[in-house]
Amino acid sequence: MCLAVPGKLEKIIAELDETFRIGSVSFEGVIKEVNLALVPEAQIGDYLLVHVGAAIGVINEEEAKATMNVLKQMGEGVD
Repeated sequence: MCLAVPGKLEKIIAELDETFRIGSVSFEGVIKEVNLALVPEAQIGDYLLVHVGAAIGVINEEEAKATMNVLKQMGEGVD
């Protein structure tokens, strides 16, 4: 099973060319560097689905928040 987590693109920190970019993404305050090569349309402020350090899609804010809520609920049952 694969899991993609939503995060908000805060800034572009490297643009080696028009395809290969690295962004700073916030996962509810936890900032990680993410490869943006698969989402060339991504802009600062967009919500992204991130899997293993690579953004794999752009989603809207409502969908991102709903997904995070489900992930939080799943984690509440873990001891």
